[in-house]
Amino acid sequence: MWELYLNKPHDMVLRKVERQPPLKDDEVKIQLIYGGICGSDLRVFKGNLKHASYPIRAGHEVLGRVVEKGKDVKYEIGTRVVLLPNTFCGECDLCSAGKTNICRHKKSLGINTDGGFIEELIVPSKYVLPIPDDVPDNKAILIEPFAVIVHAFKKVNIMKDRSVAIVGCGNEGMLAAVLAHYLGAHVTAMDINPAKLEMVRNLGDIRTAHPNEINGETFDIVIEAAGTRQSIERGLQMVNPGGEMVLIGMTQEASFPVTHFVRNELTLYGSIIYHYPSDFLQSIEYLRDHRFNVNDIISRIVPFTKFREAYEWALSGDYGKILLDFRGGCDG
Repeated sequence: MWELYLNKPHDMVLRKVERQPPLKDDEVKIQLIYGGICGSDLRVFKGNLKHASYPIRAGHEVLGRVVEKGKDVKYEIGTRVVLLPNTFCGECDLCSAGKTNICRHKKSLGINTDGGFIEELIVPSKYVLPIPDDVPDNKAILIEPFAVIVHAFKKVNIMKDRSVAIVGCGNEGMLAAVLAHYLGAHVTAMDINPAKLEMVRNLGDIRTAHPNEINGETFDIVIEAAGTRQSIERGLQMVNPGGEMVLIGMTQEASFPVTHFVRNELTLYGSIIYHYPSDFLQSIEYLRDHRFNVNDIISRIVPFTKFREAYEWALSGDYGKILLDFRGGCDG
């Protein structure tokens, strides 16, 4: 059995795993189908995430099938599942308040505990969710990253004819643009990369623009998904008086125009990951609808043994989601 292991930033290898421990009563073994490369995976790879630990097995976006289960597990062998890659204790004050996404003892796979890019993964069954048969693999792998957007959108009222700006068209930004469009909003998606704007145009009747082309225009809701100081500061100037902005991208700091913020009575939300399983279940319901177009968000699917090329494509910023296919095995 093989795994993708990050010894230190920029030093990823394909490593053989000789054996795994026996399953506990509440655990499942998942045989991977796909692993998705996420922006946080790239930050860990580059050494740009302060709370990352090394060495560590990479990855957290996982789709697979249950091939073995402990005696207390209700799922049947063969069940197709996605993974919740963020643990929660269920006991701290935040978990007790239903805020498991910001659990005080949270661990994140592929960041500060071993991740999911291994041919067969063992996890507690409470962290896997079965997928309906009518959600194909190429949509199912998007459930977890899409749940990030589902969670963020619950903070604001995106509806028909409201104006929504999406700042940054990485994977999360593209998903946000598709959902806002699906909900009937007038969507403007912005990015500095023309290739990303072309991808967004393929997803629906969505206006696209370089940020420099937006001169003085404001929007009811701004979704910041680029995670740069400049995009946050510029995004705040794009919010209508009385409007709202949601930050899902992350940067260390940005300047905050307090007078502008107060005088215009703006509302600013931070949003991190999701609530489980509710945001996952809502994500699945959207993806089940054939009108919800995410077909072009996935750019390439490659065998996991070609991880170096896959990470290079993802790091280039010129592609959508890059998937690693774990079904073919490895000759070593």
